[in-house]
Amino acid sequence: MAVLKVKFTKTKRDKLAQVLWILNWVSVVSGIILFSLGLFLKIEIKKRNEVMAKGDINSVPNMLISVGVIACIINFLGGKICYDCSDANKFSRWKLVMLPYIVCTFCFTFCILVGALMCYTMRNELEESLYLGLRDAIKFYKDTDIPGRCFLKKTVDMLQIGFKCCGNNGFRDWFEIQWVSARYLNMASKEVLDRLKSNVDGKFLVDGVPFSCCNPSSPRPCIQYQLTNNSAHYNYDFLTEELNIWVKGCREALLDYYTAIMRSIGIAALLIWLFELSVLIGVRYLQTAMKNVLLLGDLEGESDGWLLENSFVDTAKYNISIIKNLGKANQISTVSGMNDPNIDVQNTDCGKTNVTTKSIPAAS
Repeated sequence: MAVLKVKFTKTKRDKLAQVLWILNWVSVVSGIILFSLGLFLKIEIKKRNEVMAKGDINSVPNMLISVGVIACIINFLGGKICYDCSDANKFSRWKLVMLPYIVCTFCFTFCILVGALMCYTMRNELEESLYLGLRDAIKFYKDTDIPGRCFLKKTVDMLQIGFKCCGNNGFRDWFEIQWVSARYLNMASKEVLDRLKSNVDGKFLVDGVPFSCCNPSSPRPCIQYQLTNNSAHYNYDFLTEELNIWVKGCREALLDYYTAIMRSIGIAALLIWLFELSVLIGVRYLQTAMKNVLLLGDLEGESDGWLLENSFVDTAKYNISIIKNLGKANQISTVSGMNDPNIDVQNTDCGKTNVTTKSIPAAS
């Protein structure tokens, strides 16, 4: 029994073909939108790849870009097919292509759904990449005279100013590393030497942060050093007073930024998936209705269209049986090949052999 069978007159078939032709061109635009969204996300990730560790974070934008390009190609072809389906004579040259086209479109539509879901599952990979990348960027903040790292100070400063954040997890991350280059330390100063000797690794550690952590909206002049020393500043208590530096870590700020982008892209991709799915259903109805009208031979008469010719269970059993038969056929061909008596048989030497000839005695 056919699933969701609908009866179509010639007028309904023609109208369905015209509507699907328009929707396929709209789908081409949706493919361009998917491509643009993937390209936008890729550019946004590329902008801050200095503070991201190498990983698979580009898989989502690459997926969206690929699906967008395929959407343009498939829907352009679909528009041509649906336009010709309004004429039964023109449909005859597409009838062998329609079913493979529907199968390919179904797989492509599934890829859109996968791309949309990947936008929501990318958060963990992105968080790990940001954590490792920011950790290394802050670690090499002081290396302004080392090639390959000299740009990191500016990158981190601009990042903290732009996203109103400080450190990786928070401002205390700066307490654990030496972020002042040794070339700017006065080694003749007793205070500097004592601080270097007090650390096991010989690092110059201070309870201070770079200038880019300062909050310009604070009414108090920025306190960058001795943040945890109440006696070093007048009328100051770092435990109760709101600090005039950014408290949020840059990992959290960037993660919120990219999560918002991917959430929006995911919603757009889901809407496009629903739209493409509706177009695919319409094309399936058109294909079955046109096929049945050709079988009936009455091009002006009514015909039935459906999603599946049999029920879901019967269709699943039929497909499973096909897969099993293919496997059995492969096994049989392999076994028969192994038992073939004509295989691995040495050829006999059919060449000429030296045969001794005897002379026939003459009759006496």
